Amino acid sequence: MDNKVLLQELVKQNLISEEAAKKLLNEASLVKRGIEDLIYERRLIDEEKLASAKSQILKVPYKKIKVEEIPEDVLKLIPEETVRNYKAVPVSQSGDTLIVGMLNPDDPKAQDALKFIARQIKTNLGVYLISPSAWEAALRRYSPYRSEVEAAVKSLNLISMKDSAVGRIIQLEESGKTAASEEAPIIKIVASTLKEAVWQKASDIHIEPQRNRLRIRFRIDGELQEVSSMPLELHQPIVSRIKVLSNLKIDENRIPQDGRFRTVLFGRDIDYRVATFPTPVGEKAAVRVLDPSVGLKGLEELGLVGKNLETVKNGIKKPYGMILITGPTGSGKTTTLYAVMRDLNKEAANIVSLEDPVEYFIDGLNQSQVRPEIGYDFASGLRQILRQDPDIIMVGEIRDNETAGLAIHAALTGHIVLSTLHTNDAAGVIPRLIDMKVEPFLLPSSLNLMLAQRLVSRLCQQCKKAEKAPAEISEIIKKELEKLPKEIIENSKFKIEDLNIYHSSGCPVCKNKGVSGRVALFEILEMTPQLENIVSAGLSESKILEEAKRQGMISLRQDGILKALQGLVSIEEVLRETTEI
Repeated sequence: MDNKVLLQELVKQNLISEEAAKKLLNEASLVKRGIEDLIYERRLIDEEKLASAKSQILKVPYKKIKVEEIPEDVLKLIPEETVRNYKAVPVSQSGDTLIVGMLNPDDPKAQDALKFIARQIKTNLGVYLISPSAWEAALRRYSPYRSEVEAAVKSLNLISMKDSAVGRIIQLEESGKTAASEEAPIIKIVASTLKEAVWQKASDIHIEPQRNRLRIRFRIDGELQEVSSMPLELHQPIVSRIKVLSNLKIDENRIPQDGRFRTVLFGRDIDYRVATFPTPVGEKAAVRVLDPSVGLKGLEELGLVGKNLETVKNGIKKPYGMILITGPTGSGKTTTLYAVMRDLNKEAANIVSLEDPVEYFIDGLNQSQVRPEIGYDFASGLRQILRQDPDIIMVGEIRDNETAGLAIHAALTGHIVLSTLHTNDAAGVIPRLIDMKVEPFLLPSSLNLMLAQRLVSRLCQQCKKAEKAPAEISEIIKKELEKLPKEIIENSKFKIEDLNIYHSSGCPVCKNKGVSGRVALFEILEMTPQLENIVSAGLSESKILEEAKRQGMISLRQDGILKALQGLVSIEEVLRETTEI
């Protein structure tokens, strides 16, 4: 579908502003992607409204389908590969007509493929337009992970057998089976697990031996959930298969090992970072899933909006200086760093990064992984980077005094320096650097921005419902909103006298969880002449907080409340994850 035609229709229906449409068109041509993909990915428009607009352009009726009600025999009429490649789903069959739901009814290749299938099974075709979530839900029915694993386990015909060194080992019934036939189901189990993790957008896979079983858990939207339980006999071969893939020593199970490997799934390059860890019942393997479609995001997609987005964009336009991102482990600091680097990634800029480890490979960046075991750490790497004629330097983390000092000096000598630091909030950055023996007089001329962030679950936008805020929560919200600059309240779409909060009960789109993905809460402190005076006159965190309020800094809690009132997140989680300042 033509990008311009779709945008014109969306503007006409007041689903998007003309300014946003122009910006999307420019970005789509730059990254060579469809407008639809960008809108769905960023949840800019409700997918049903977008599908309805598309339906009017294509003159193809839109149908909201219930995937769980599609009969099994109908699903079998179109192969999984066709469903995946041509984004078409068999919906129902009545008489001599097969009803098919398509994401792109105007795609001639998809039309030809479906016509061929219809001729093969001697039926007529009826076509509806469907939403991406319906197509994804249908595709899930073609990939039943648990049944695949169960079939692979059954094919092994396991007999438990005690062994003092390992706990339990595999033995096959004597039926003439070869080593290759034993390995095939293990390969299948590992491949299915990796595929399922990518499909469910899991960030980590945990393969954990228990006393009497093997447990596999995925971390999805920040929470661990068990997806499979297998006989303990499978533990050693599964971990060995993971080790083979990541070039680790199979016979070494006494010490932790690290490795990585790459596969192509769903047309994307997926990196897996593997770490093994010895336990009394065997080796535990943790696999980090690095999916660029999930982990690489633009600044707006992270949750940076309004004043915060403007502050960051102004901060990275400066010719030199340091931008520090702070927060606890797992708060999305590295994802934010990558988003900033992608924004700065222009042909004229030489960007060099030091990472531990390199999580995502980005074209145009010179990325390097530190190896402390051979003396190549952040400090020594930073010295070498300065000889690489860099414009922008990214240091994965400032962990020690030496790295802190070198990073400050790099910022002072005309470079943009991006890094992360462990503090609780933006106001804690300056005291932490001084604690790391950085001279206070160097900070005003080297620090540009200090960001703090937290991750909270994003409410499912399909099933969220508004409700009046209870009196107790309403009081907390009003108290925080009163501290914000008036223009922020004026630009918001809610009324202070009539506050609504949102909850999601769960639906097929979010797999009945009520949440879909995560969004970051931010607070951003700028280096200003007033803050410079505070640093020079003798530092105290209370004075920094006073200056933050004078700047109109939106605190983590306030940013969370603004997002909760817009229906992005639940107010309860915001209050649980943030504190009042």
